[in-house]
Amino acid sequence: MKLTYNWLKEFVDITISPRELADKLTMAGLEVTSLEARDGDTVIEIEITSNRPDWLSVAGIAREVAAITGKKLKLSQDTRHKTQERSKLSASGVPHFDIIIEDKKDCPLYTARVITAVTVEPSPEWLQRRLELIGCRSVNNIVDITNYILFTWGEPLHAFDLDTLSGGSIIVRRAEVGEKITMINGQEKQLDPGILVIADRQKPVAVAGVMGGKDSEVGERTKNILLEAAVFNPVVVRRGRQALGLQSESAYRFERGVDTENVDFSSQKALALIGGSAGGSCVLVKHSGIQHAPGRQVSLELEALNRLLGVVIEPAQVKRILISLGFKVSVKSKNVFSAQVPSFRQDVCLDRDLVEEAARIFGYDNIPASLPAFIAQARYTNSLSEADLIKDCLTSLGLFEVVTHSLVDDAFLRKSCVSSADPVALQNPLSEEQGVLRTTLIPSLLRCAAGNLNQNQELVNIFEVAHVFSRVEGEVLEKPVVSFVLCGERNFWLTEGRLRDEMGMLHVKGIIEAVFSQAGIRDYSFRAQEGCAEIEVLVKREPVGKMYALRKNILEQFQIKNRSLFAAELSLEKIFAAADLKKKFKAMPAYPAISRDISLVIKAGVPVADILSAIKEKAGALLREAAVVDCYQGKQIPVGFKGLTISCLYRSDEGTLVESQIAPLHAGASEVLRERFAAVLR
Repeated sequence: MKLTYNWLKEFVDITISPRELADKLTMAGLEVTSLEARDGDTVIEIEITSNRPDWLSVAGIAREVAAITGKKLKLSQDTRHKTQERSKLSASGVPHFDIIIEDKKDCPLYTARVITAVTVEPSPEWLQRRLELIGCRSVNNIVDITNYILFTWGEPLHAFDLDTLSGGSIIVRRAEVGEKITMINGQEKQLDPGILVIADRQKPVAVAGVMGGKDSEVGERTKNILLEAAVFNPVVVRRGRQALGLQSESAYRFERGVDTENVDFSSQKALALIGGSAGGSCVLVKHSGIQHAPGRQVSLELEALNRLLGVVIEPAQVKRILISLGFKVSVKSKNVFSAQVPSFRQDVCLDRDLVEEAARIFGYDNIPASLPAFIAQARYTNSLSEADLIKDCLTSLGLFEVVTHSLVDDAFLRKSCVSSADPVALQNPLSEEQGVLRTTLIPSLLRCAAGNLNQNQELVNIFEVAHVFSRVEGEVLEKPVVSFVLCGERNFWLTEGRLRDEMGMLHVKGIIEAVFSQAGIRDYSFRAQEGCAEIEVLVKREPVGKMYALRKNILEQFQIKNRSLFAAELSLEKIFAAADLKKKFKAMPAYPAISRDISLVIKAGVPVADILSAIKEKAGALLREAAVVDCYQGKQIPVGFKGLTISCLYRSDEGTLVESQIAPLHAGASEVLRERFAAVLR
């Protein structure tokens, strides 16, 4: 919908700029998509929602502007031209004609005015300019006036050359099989009975609500016209337009529904303009159909309005808003309004619709952002929300979630050898493959991994969050766990070439550490047994799960050959029993850090975690971080030993550290490694 700023000002005394007006309209639901300054005016383009045909006119937009700005809407009720309308024939002997509507469902209302002795010529400059600013081509004064009324008041009109109509009748009917019509755009169209037409006694002269015919259009030789204003069935108009492949501003409005009360009003407005521009006399007026639609009353409880919006709007303000939008408001009872819905607002049926109207004009930006009182603040308080946190963490690390069946085959379950719990057998299983409830997710993930590897996937990194089941002393226990499986390699393309990152136990460990970090767990450790492919995961020195480097014989049972596969399974109950989900703000360091390295040779079997723990314990609070940055086993390192380089980061919150403060701490950390682990410093 296009209109201009000055056009609006004819209806409302606007004092704000076009840009400010555009912002206010957009916030009220009329999205302004463009503003263009042209010829001393501003062209405004608005995206109109399909449920608001009343906005497809300057008057309709002006009503919204008046409500938003608190200004008075100027809709003149003096619609008659000085030329008198007469309901009988004039002395000039205009032929009598009838309006025949074959089906009132197709055309609830048809209004016709016969205007004689008109002069068809170019439109006044003001009218041409106004139409051209919004992209409508000027034709002549009669056609331009019908277009001007369409854009101003929202009612499509059509003017026929009266002398081209035969038989003294206007017939609104469905087209007959085989009928054709040449439209005003020069296209010949084949009609069918699904299309509604306006016809005289011999032939169709227009496609109802869409476009007029070439033979009856108003031209330079036209002296007498029939001015049509009507209401057509929106569905019939839309189907007819689509069948013919046509589009018009009239159809765009008829398809959304026009206001019955506005039909005769708009026709009279057009008559006044025609009299001023083309002269002539209106000698006959004909109506057929229902001119006044039944009204609708909707009640609005003010307490419900304030409860829904979460803000208190005073009753007087609510009443003012609704009246400014065209509703007639009365007090039904205490704190209850009764609103009579205007004919142009067929979208308003419920009290919630009135709440929306009040909210739009009150201003959505004036409603504070808050949760409704009946909605509690979301927290991770149950296994489902905890599972969501785990899923978010794993997917952010690049893993893919899978969902597998809880019912499995007992023999299949035992293939992985990662669970010793007794499975829960079903009394009446549907099949042998669905005989027991699984005690671990890993066999299901292994089968999923095998399927992906068989499809030549280079990397398999999958996880599942689900429940596992076990029978303990006759009681069936159900517990949530998270399991994931890694296999294959990631490829990174660098300037030097391709870098291959093959999955291993360190990747599994890193994923677990990321999960613990997300859950706010800091006191965790890993414990491996000598010569065992399993590593126990502990939180606060309590086991929460295991990491696995699955053996070759196990993988072969799942048809996984010549591959290394790593897995882990953790108890969600135990993890979140120790979790701290409260996030705390920590200020950025105010002072610089000092980094010192320790290079040493130590027995290969000494856990790195024990080494880092000893360093942190000895160095004290000024040691903020300690991490292994290099691990080497080669020619310079004796067999059974490993070379490590540990980076230590020291920082104080009270000032910049100096060497005299760091040296004794770092020396003590190095000494404890010699004493406790027989490390040789390099």
